[in-house]
Amino acid sequence: MRRCKRCKIRRGEVYFKSYNLCVCRDCFLELFEKRVVSAIEKFKMFAKEDKVLVAVSGGKDSLSLWKALDELGFKTTGLYINLGIGEYSEMSEEKVVNFAQKNGLYFKIVKVKDLLKKGIEELSRKIKRTPCRVCGTIKRYIMNKEAKDFFCVATGHNLDDEASLLLGNLLNWQKGYLERQFPVLDNHKSLRKKVKPFCFCLEQEISFYAFLKGIDYIQEECPLSKGATSLFYKKILNEIEEKMPTTKIRFYKQFLRQDFLKRKEEVNLKPCKNCGYLTVSEVCNFCKLREKVLAG
Repeated sequence: MRRCKRCKIRRGEVYFKSYNLCVCRDCFLELFEKRVVSAIEKFKMFAKEDKVLVAVSGGKDSLSLWKALDELGFKTTGLYINLGIGEYSEMSEEKVVNFAQKNGLYFKIVKVKDLLKKGIEELSRKIKRTPCRVCGTIKRYIMNKEAKDFFCVATGHNLDDEASLLLGNLLNWQKGYLERQFPVLDNHKSLRKKVKPFCFCLEQEISFYAFLKGIDYIQEECPLSKGATSLFYKKILNEIEEKMPTTKIRFYKQFLRQDFLKRKEEVNLKPCKNCGYLTVSEVCNFCKLREKVLAG
């Protein structure tokens, strides 16, 4: 029987090839929570007395984040944005509602169709933009609006997400995006603080956490994400990780040490003339989208 490398007593049940580490479930859960707390403290994300709005999608990452923060004693409220993607969105909403009720947690649901009369797929066709781009614009706007009474918005972005996004931004040398890819984006006037407590947690680790905690989440990928470049970058990084373990965490941590992140250029943002949301132009992207849609 392979014993846990940490406690040396219980049977090892969780094996991480990247770290050549086999631990029991109790030690895994303790190590996982310590990693989350470490990220929160290292980047000064929030404190126990702060109210945190957790953006939840019904997937393993966001529900695991909500669960972990709640068990660690943080004050949380969930926010589910129903994107109007047919059965997929309805199933996702059901997972969020059931999870919240089971764990006695507060949550709020916002439906895109209530705001724009259409779901993401219809909106994408209407304005001739990719679904992911439309989705990102809408979710950022809604999260910021709903977070006005909270200290910050927490999202379930994991290390795989951050490393693949970083790879894409570096390949295209998108300096503006690179400067904003920090685990914390602080308050800036009407823009609420955004944080990523899972930034050092691998997707595999989160899957184990969800399994051990009995979290029932939607396992299907978003049907509109097929062909997304982020999935391609993840695949490439997984292949590199297989041959060179710990590549993802080294890649991401080295990026966070770069000096240009500490001296970000001030972006000239101004309030949208329609809604007040900070933007680089006279009208924000959300209002532009809404104008196009409602124009018929």
